[in-house]
Amino acid sequence: MKILFLQVLLFMFFNLLLTCLALRHHRFEVRDVSYTKLCSTKNILTVNGQFPGPTLYVTKGETIIVHLYNRANYNITIHWHGVDQPRYPWSDGPEYVTQCPIRPGGKFGQKVIFSEEEGTLWWHAHSDWSRATVHGAIVVKPKLGTTYPFPNPHKEVPIILGEWWKKDVVEVYKDFQKSGGDPVVSDAYTINGQPGDLYPCSKNDAFKLRVDYGKTYLLRMVNAAVQEMMFFAIAKHQLTVVGTDGSYVKPLKVDYIAISPGQTMDVLLEANQPLDNYYMASKVFTSALDVPFDNTTTTAIVQYRGNYIPTSRTPSLPSLPDSGDIVSSVNIISELKSLADRTPIDVPLNITTNLFFTISINTLPCDPNGNSTCVGPNGNRFSASMNNISFQMPADNNILQAYYNNISGVFGENFPDVPALPFDFTGSNLPAFLNTPSVATEVNVLEYDSTVEIVLQGTNLFEGIEHPMHLHGMSFYVVGWGFGNFDKEKDPLGYNLVDPPYQNTVVILKNGWTTIRFRAKNPGVWLMHCHIDRHVTWGMATTFIVKDGNNPEEKMLPPPLDMPQC
Repeated sequence: MKILFLQVLLFMFFNLLLTCLALRHHRFEVRDVSYTKLCSTKNILTVNGQFPGPTLYVTKGETIIVHLYNRANYNITIHWHGVDQPRYPWSDGPEYVTQCPIRPGGKFGQKVIFSEEEGTLWWHAHSDWSRATVHGAIVVKPKLGTTYPFPNPHKEVPIILGEWWKKDVVEVYKDFQKSGGDPVVSDAYTINGQPGDLYPCSKNDAFKLRVDYGKTYLLRMVNAAVQEMMFFAIAKHQLTVVGTDGSYVKPLKVDYIAISPGQTMDVLLEANQPLDNYYMASKVFTSALDVPFDNTTTTAIVQYRGNYIPTSRTPSLPSLPDSGDIVSSVNIISELKSLADRTPIDVPLNITTNLFFTISINTLPCDPNGNSTCVGPNGNRFSASMNNISFQMPADNNILQAYYNNISGVFGENFPDVPALPFDFTGSNLPAFLNTPSVATEVNVLEYDSTVEIVLQGTNLFEGIEHPMHLHGMSFYVVGWGFGNFDKEKDPLGYNLVDPPYQNTVVILKNGWTTIRFRAKNPGVWLMHCHIDRHVTWGMATTFIVKDGNNPEEKMLPPPLDMPQC
């Protein structure tokens, strides 16, 4: 068992060397830093004074301990995205779902249990929008005696896509909540913490990947952006996708990838082009017609080693799809297939629990008493829902502790299996009364070892848009997807039940549907939510309670002694 340390502390850049030395000894610290390289001077919340934070390296099946110390001015939690945490939801991290936040000056020792995951995952804050700067990669190596299901790369490199505001993101979040409208658009996107030399102030600090001709590099991709799905490519180079969300896939050669917030990918880069400098670049994909977005491009440089004169002062840019190109956004979704070389494919075939969840953008009155207006449609504030319930976080407790200790009044168990009122989900000119959801803290209870199918149906209420949905505590097989309304008679005939991809985050396309399947074999409390932060803030979430099984090894483990208190 590894012992790791995280602290939230005040930190200045001249301590960076000490941070690196601490990281070698697996001591992690989360701190406030003053950051000046992105055309602004402000304090940001970071881990070990690094943006992005340090990469965690673990071995498949390993358990680690992370000691988190909060010496910043904000509450904090950390979520280990894609780590199933078998029987141990206590360290999963979502604020007010599995724990109360760690207050300034507080601490919490999180036990992180790795099981079937192998490949790239990531960790991030799960309180307000702190994950904009509090995040980092997790590399899960194969067990000793086993190898990758592809030739060993020359080098492995985390590539983390991020989103940057010149303004303090905490203030962005507070202003957004107060206004009831959309948040202010970000000022830049980043690759490994830098926007690149297409933005002012960042030319000398752009991330550079130095490569040797003829070598292969494993890019461990993470989309840590707060709001946007991203296209990514490298000029004049093809990429080979070999994994996603901590699971291997059959190798897929592509010219570019589309990666949603929360998703990870393992991508091979062959350095097989003439010696020169080439841009890697990323920009937004969005299908929304009336929602503003940051229409800029972030870059880094692939730089070949050797004795040569670059062909141009400016590297070649890759050809990325247009930001609204829906067809290009599904280039990988439609082709991913699981690789059975390492982990047997076990798609549930006999389904015991059928669920159908609608996913919608809604509105609510700005003030229930009618004393004020917001900047949302018709003076209302934006909301969001699943099955027409806008999820409300508990205020002074968390669902897991309430469930474990049989505390009533914190949540209800009435989240519906299907929408209470069916309608033409993707139609136009939908009735106005459908726009207003109920607001509640409702969970859906699953029997232990039940086989679950969920159809996730996007709707066209207000603005149809893509939704990357993430399930905590369990990965799932993506057995089908399509556009329009799900047809329960025809669409299941096209399911892939042989080798579907095994993921923890999947994008529901604009006015489309996706079907996932999994076994509910992880007792505990597990959040499911959209990974676009404005949507989950509006209430696009629900929670599953997976009940204990009959045997001791099928029951949730007891909580640690140092759980944060509300």
